[in-house]
Amino acid sequence: MADKIFNISIAGCGKVAHLHAKAIQSIPDARLSGVWSRTSDSAIKFASLYNTRAYSDIKEMVADSKTDLVIVCTPHPFHKQPAMEAAMAGADVLVEKPLATDLQDCDDIIQTCKKHNVRLGVISQRRWYEPVKRVKEAIEQGKIGKPVLATVTMLGWRDKEYYDSDEWRGTWKSEGGGVLVNQAPHQLDILLWYMGEVDQVYGIWRNLNHPYIEVDDTAVAIVKFKSGAIGNILVSNSQKPGIFGKVHVHGENGASAGVQTDGGAMFIAGRSGVAEPPVNDLWTIPGEENMLKKWIEEDTATFNSCDPTVRYMQYQIEDFLSAIKNKREPSVTGEAGRRTVELFTAIYRSSRDNAIVRFPLKP
Repeated sequence: MADKIFNISIAGCGKVAHLHAKAIQSIPDARLSGVWSRTSDSAIKFASLYNTRAYSDIKEMVADSKTDLVIVCTPHPFHKQPAMEAAMAGADVLVEKPLATDLQDCDDIIQTCKKHNVRLGVISQRRWYEPVKRVKEAIEQGKIGKPVLATVTMLGWRDKEYYDSDEWRGTWKSEGGGVLVNQAPHQLDILLWYMGEVDQVYGIWRNLNHPYIEVDDTAVAIVKFKSGAIGNILVSNSQKPGIFGKVHVHGENGASAGVQTDGGAMFIAGRSGVAEPPVNDLWTIPGEENMLKKWIEEDTATFNSCDPTVRYMQYQIEDFLSAIKNKREPSVTGEAGRRTVELFTAIYRSSRDNAIVRFPLKP
């Protein structure tokens, strides 16, 4: 019997949707079976570019193209409607990060997927970066002992041209937030993947040098994890020219492991490539201190051998298809996506109330 070909449809035709379309085209047992957009012209143009069919109704798209998986690529405040419609039509759902901009939308999406017995995942393709996985494996293998301290640092730059590039950017109503909602979720997801559940957060956000937007361009937070570990978050779109994103973990035995997920300049979908390959930039595990040079060379060669903006997206989509085949949950679940939203929501609430926010958070 021939292997099943998975039909994947895309909802939303913005910049990141093109990366997903190219990733799908790179997967041997998948095909792009349809595309939907809130504006029909966008769907028709996108469909012609990728030799697929445009639809104006998600339910019809799922039924007509026998869609197995819908990937939601709308602007993040508008994830809820297409995600829920796809689930109600019987398709599994993979949503671009963040899952939503508020917890109620997250819960509505999660409950709808459960009710209709479909899988739900959230894009966090940096989990598949080799140096990111290496830190996770070191933690799981006990090489640093219990993780007791973690830091996220993401110093980048977004100019006025960036915020003008889409009408939804830079406002609370249409973007739902700033650096915390749009640029930081990848690093926040990795932090939570490494460190586990959060207990308390104290945070502050500011707009330091972007007077033409409403939302945060900078945020700082102190995190207490349920394990007793502590962490610090510093994320900013205010630093020219855009420097790096790092996640570092320190263990009770004094050893540390870290990854620079982004370097040189922060990646912007549809506008820039990845400036520098991700690398392990911190590694003091006994007996492995001298491995960094070798790993950096290997990881750089791997990264430069492909289009990384597509390759790691492909890895996550392949993981989701494997979950369908093997009747398991995807590696990044809807609940994992909700935890990232819960974390940035806590920072906003803490800044608003000048108070510690305790978990879990209610919508």
